[in-house]
Amino acid sequence: MTVLEETTGEPTGEPADARGRVAELHEIRARAVAGPSEKATAAQHAKGKLTARERIELLLDPGSFQEVEQLRRHRASGFGLEAKKPYTDGVITGWGTVEGRTVFVYAHDFRIFGGALGEAHATKIHKIMDMAIAAGAPLVSLNDGAGARIQEGVSALAGYGGIFQRNTKASGVIPQISVMLGPCAGGAAYSPALTDFVFMVRETSQMFITGPDVVKAVTGEEISQNGLGGADVHAETSGVCHFAYDDEETCLAEVRYLISLLPQNNRENPPRVQSSDPVDRRSDVLLDLVPADGNRPYDMSKVIEEIVDDGEYLEVHERWARNIICALARLDGQVVGIIANQPQVLAGVLDIEASEKAARFVQMCDAFNVPIVTFLDVPGFLPGVDQEHGGIIRHGAKLLYAYCNATVPRISLILRKAYGGAYIVMDSQSIGADLTYAWPTNEIAVMGAEGAANVIFRRQIAEAEDPEAMRSRMVKEYKSELMHPYYAAERGLVDDVIDPAETREVLVKSLAMLQSKHADLPSRKHGNPPQ
Repeated sequence: MTVLEETTGEPTGEPADARGRVAELHEIRARAVAGPSEKATAAQHAKGKLTARERIELLLDPGSFQEVEQLRRHRASGFGLEAKKPYTDGVITGWGTVEGRTVFVYAHDFRIFGGALGEAHATKIHKIMDMAIAAGAPLVSLNDGAGARIQEGVSALAGYGGIFQRNTKASGVIPQISVMLGPCAGGAAYSPALTDFVFMVRETSQMFITGPDVVKAVTGEEISQNGLGGADVHAETSGVCHFAYDDEETCLAEVRYLISLLPQNNRENPPRVQSSDPVDRRSDVLLDLVPADGNRPYDMSKVIEEIVDDGEYLEVHERWARNIICALARLDGQVVGIIANQPQVLAGVLDIEASEKAARFVQMCDAFNVPIVTFLDVPGFLPGVDQEHGGIIRHGAKLLYAYCNATVPRISLILRKAYGGAYIVMDSQSIGADLTYAWPTNEIAVMGAEGAANVIFRRQIAEAEDPEAMRSRMVKEYKSELMHPYYAAERGLVDDVIDPAETREVLVKSLAMLQSKHADLPSRKHGNPPQ
């Protein structure tokens, strides 16, 4: 016996026995799970996109999803809304597990109102965000929505305010991950920007404040949606996107991997795993990977691979500000955050974008109890009018502030060059690094020997019969006096000069010692970091 109207599928409200009510419940749930129609599902698949439920199944452990407010429907009227009240109201919310650990999730269902946010839709998101904060578990948003639901007016728009407020409340408390799987325009783009990590899928996901039509109307510029705010644009140019992938399956698999490297909340440490990679594994290949000549480039990523467990790491912002590497990896099973200059790109200098990228990564690591290991090979800050006028002082100070403010275990390792202010900013001992090591190839100085000699011995060089010979002699003298590998160690600015082949063992043992580190910051509401 059923108590659903045959024509509309709505509950009749007529009395029935318990079995009839249960049958009615199962029918309603089946309709909610199926979505609006097979045609709408086929249209979603035709765009190369999965449905919201298919995405949740890929993200979470099989059978673990528990849905919240599946039967929620909007109460709006006008513009035909009163005749169209689908269950879920275009967003699926709930929790499940990733590798057995609780994760909260909400997913826009583009098949219903284009995933647009209405009052009921927003209230569901607010509720699941509050639950994630209260439970102390990561929150993943699977975004595929067309912005605010215009038919509901300002009440829909206000829903975004509630999301932004909760994003900010959760910041640094629980990991927040935004996965862009469709269009995200206007104010909807700000919620992902407030979260810790943003994933995008090429061709199908876009983010922009004003779309191509508005851009053309205002500026006359013609550009496609992907050209304006596609995955590659945000991964390489704007830095809005941390990870970009070719398909949803790969993207969601990487989200799972990222979650496995993060703690549930700021009161816990990241999950530790058993490592089969020996702690005392020597890495003699490092002696050949890094040239002693400071002017010769090399690939820092190969150095990282050689040191971390099984050569595995997850690089964040891999394609933006490529002169610096930010990555999550494991050392003896313990998660660490790695910041490293990349000599293959712009000689590894610090510039505006590299400073911003590294500063945010340091802050994320500090918020979620991830120890920080810094690999230095930095010739300084990038000189130039564009950099100065773009605010390199202000942006470089962001990285300096982030390091100085971090209370997690911090270890720095100087491979080769460490010159000037960039050396100080990259977690030197003077700004609070717990331990500082150096390889015998290190050169720690105010500036390179050639530049220093030109300044200090300018008069002698100018007055010499053979200026070039005098310059060479002065450079050699400066190096031998102030830039030899043990100069900083002799003055206590470096804790030890180590054999590169033993780097892994030294780092693992140092992290084990620092595991119980406790540091208090002065009592304050919050700092005022440079912007």
